[in-house]
Amino acid sequence: MSEPLDLLLKTEMPYGKYKGTLIADLPGNYLNWFAREGFPPGQLGRLLALMHEIDHNGLQHLLRPLRAAGKGEGGASP
Repeated sequence: MSEPLDLLLKTEMPYGKYKGTLIADLPGNYLNWFAREGFPPGQLGRLLALMHEIDHNGLQHLLRPLRAAGKGEGGASP
């Protein structure tokens, strides 16, 4: 089940104000905007919706072990 969480730390926003920012690092107000206006189709939309749920429910701690594990592999870290 960690694969979608891993993707949040590997996938960059492909367009818009936060182009190049990892999905896991997008600000809550941006995720809330997508929740109001509609998530894009496909995998990007699913990842944005997942990150919105994590952010909205204060579950960012779920990503910490994955961030820590990725440090030695050139993974994303804040």
